[in-house]
Amino acid sequence: MTKISVEVPDELLSDLDDHVGDDGKFVNRSEAIRASVRKMLDILDEIDERHGRLEDD
Repeated sequence: MTKISVEVPDELLSDLDDHVGDDGKFVNRSEAIRASVRKMLDILDEIDERHGRLEDD
């Protein structure tokens, strides 16, 4: 797995941290960010499909 680095505003990171840990939905920040990226890509694919921009495999 490739490691990347991103800059995240403190407020956004604080909101993310609310969902991480023993009482959260995610075990760690990396897992939360991966899930968020997957969801965003799914949404973008849906938008592209609606606009006829998604190529058939």
